[in-house]
Amino acid sequence: MINETEFRLADGTDTRTLPKVLLHDHLDGGLRPQTIIDLANGAELPASDAEALGQWFEDSANSGSLEQYLETFAVVLSVMQTADALRRVAREAIEDLDADGVIYAELRWAPEQHLRDGLTLDGAIEAVTAGLREGCEAADGRIRVGQLICVMRQNDNAVAVVEAALRHRSASITDARVVGVDLAGPEAGFPPSGHREAFALAAREFMPATVHAGEGDGVDSIASAILDGRALRLGHGVRIADDIEIAEQVDGHTTVALGRVANWVRDRELTLEVSPSSNLQTGIAEDMRDHPFDLLYQLGFDVTVNTDNRLMSATTPSLELVRLSDAFGYSLDDLEEFAMNAAAAAFLPQEDRTDLAERIEAGFQDARG
Repeated sequence: MINETEFRLADGTDTRTLPKVLLHDHLDGGLRPQTIIDLANGAELPASDAEALGQWFEDSANSGSLEQYLETFAVVLSVMQTADALRRVAREAIEDLDADGVIYAELRWAPEQHLRDGLTLDGAIEAVTAGLREGCEAADGRIRVGQLICVMRQNDNAVAVVEAALRHRSASITDARVVGVDLAGPEAGFPPSGHREAFALAAREFMPATVHAGEGDGVDSIASAILDGRALRLGHGVRIADDIEIAEQVDGHTTVALGRVANWVRDRELTLEVSPSSNLQTGIAEDMRDHPFDLLYQLGFDVTVNTDNRLMSATTPSLELVRLSDAFGYSLDDLEEFAMNAAAAAFLPQEDRTDLAERIEAGFQDARG
């Protein structure tokens, strides 16, 4: 269970008061355990009370394997097959993020995974949109949201999914509709090149794309995300560190050499949607202090802080900031830079990104007193 002290930095700052922009958060990875129980309508679950069920998700996700981590989604997807369920989950996601100080979020999900009980792609998107709008309206303008529609890389529905995303694309930051597309699912063995046609379609229609890459597979996957997936951001992307050579010199100085892909990602400022706690669960590192986040930050990569799946990682955006700060000694200035990176990379018009940056600046100024 999370306690209040976990939200505080070493200087006492409550990270929930800091304005945040969240680029990588899965709708189906953020359900409240009690909601799963309610929506299951008595169907068998791994645990029968909310606290025990939440612990089951966290324990099951701590496998060190992306593939095993993804198996926990079978439970949540089983209760997200109706319009009412999708609407409730979407509304509650906004409530939870608003309570954590998020001012803009891009929630990603795969409509093709919610069609077992008769929903269509369009019907599923309409239900989620309705729930997101309800949550934003109740928050009275504190938080805005956009949707990222995921193509599942192990399936063959990519073009149809992108076409559906285009039918529901956003016209305004206030409409809670689709702002981009994504490629998700088991990374190894399912390269972005397998869905080149779908992402070319998105590009022709000027819909931005982010692609999961560099989490469950290496540098070649990242290269394919850029070349075949037309990625403007990289979902996780942390294994770009595999393309960085660090050498200790005799005089004590350290030299760093970046490979071709790492150079491209850094120099073109392709944003890394890093989800530190989730990355530990899927085997990127054993301890936060060994996570490549700080290496990438110090080398000038455009890093952002994300949650991936709040349920499975027992986390929130505010907790991720504390965990990183405890590991690497980050100051409020560092945390503000991560938030600014996210605002600049959001799939929004420039004027909306500028507004987010101004809200971040004001919020961090208030935190400094």
